[in-house]
Amino acid sequence: MKKTLALALVATTALTSAALAQDAITEFRIGLLGGENAQDRLASNECFRAYTEEALGVPTKLFTAADYNGVIQGLIGGTLDMAWLGASGYAAVYLENPDAVTPVLVKTNLDGSFTYHSIGFARKDSGITSLDDMQGKKFAFADPNSTSGYLIPLVELPEAGYSMAPGEFFSDVVFSGGHEQSIVGVNAGDFDAAVTWADGQGDWEDGYNSGALRRAVDAGLVDMNDLVEIWKSSPIPEGPIVLRNALPDDVKAKMVELTANLHTTDEACAYGVAAGETAGFTPVTHDAYKTIIAVRVAQQSQAN
Repeated sequence: MKKTLALALVATTALTSAALAQDAITEFRIGLLGGENAQDRLASNECFRAYTEEALGVPTKLFTAADYNGVIQGLIGGTLDMAWLGASGYAAVYLENPDAVTPVLVKTNLDGSFTYHSIGFARKDSGITSLDDMQGKKFAFADPNSTSGYLIPLVELPEAGYSMAPGEFFSDVVFSGGHEQSIVGVNAGDFDAAVTWADGQGDWEDGYNSGALRRAVDAGLVDMNDLVEIWKSSPIPEGPIVLRNALPDDVKAKMVELTANLHTTDEACAYGVAAGETAGFTPVTHDAYKTIIAVRVAQQSQAN
């Protein structure tokens, strides 16, 4: 991507953030969502951290939150400058402070789409092959702020006739703490089934092309032949990479350019950052997430 295009991508944020924009930065802080152990998250993103530090000329740090809310609050409070959020996580930030961040890029699949799925799965030897088989059994969800790991199942499962209230259809509905924890927990027999995220493209045996299952396979945590898919959601818009609005415009432009070019610059690095085989990152705007924001608002209204 040419630098002029990178500048154009952040120009839409210039007017809204001009009054708050910093003149310069002394460090850059990248938030990493939970769902994978901290050491693996750091390792997967270390190359990107190094590229960022070189591009910006300031110390760059990776922040591994214990849960999704740690990154959400860091962006809202201004202690984080950049993150790859899920769509629901972005909605949470926007609803609390619509001026905090702006979506700039989104991960694209090999076919050019930027959607993914919530995938329900169980151990193959459990005999569970569909949601009907989950009656009276324990179902695990990743995190209250996860799109695929909670928000979408919270909407789609009741619509399909499966109550999410513990004890009504499933014996219990619990939070595992993250996608990796859900995968490991099902594999170990701690949960009868769980949901996680994947692009839904490629082969099941590989954990699909990208997503939490692919990361788990690459890390040697599971053999997909031991698991079976029991449910797949409708397509979900892939979450955005966001930048803090108060950042200087030249910093935003450099980070958009660096990230958009990462797949070409260092394919191995892009594989780790994007959780598998992808076509890289492409521009995205707030409009792509209006539906998810509306769903989150509706969920909050029902909860109250």
